[in-house]
Amino acid sequence: QVQLTESGGGSVQAGGSLRLSCSASEYGPSNYCMAWFRQAPGKEREGVEVIGRYGTATVADSVQGRFIITRNNGESSTALYLEMNELKPEDSATYYCAANRRETRCSRLLTVPDALDIWGQGTLVTVSA
Repeated sequence: QVQLTESGGGSVQAGGSLRLSCSASEYGPSNYCMAWFRQAPGKEREGVEVIGRYGTATVADSVQGRFIITRNNGESSTALYLEMNELKPEDSATYYCAANRRETRCSRLLTVPDALDIWGQGTLVTVSA
């Protein structure tokens, strides 16, 4: 079973930047749809960005123009990144890396978190005003 591990969360002031990383325990995810979701206390899990096997990204309106998702499909491993710029207090949440092994239309996963079948443990991002 592939495992995903996030890193890079932390505390930052509004307007600052953070870069989240997600590493996969095996090679398989190079063929998977991958995504970043987030969940703030008391709120539902929200799709942030999804990226297809060849780098096509689908971006939530709330982070359009500020966040960038990229992936690195290495020969023996896969990594996922989220560059977050111009952070706002409302971006504060636990951010999760996720993957889907079978989906052929990755873009739809942005609004269907239940369709992601592999999840990391999450990394906390706190943005202060």
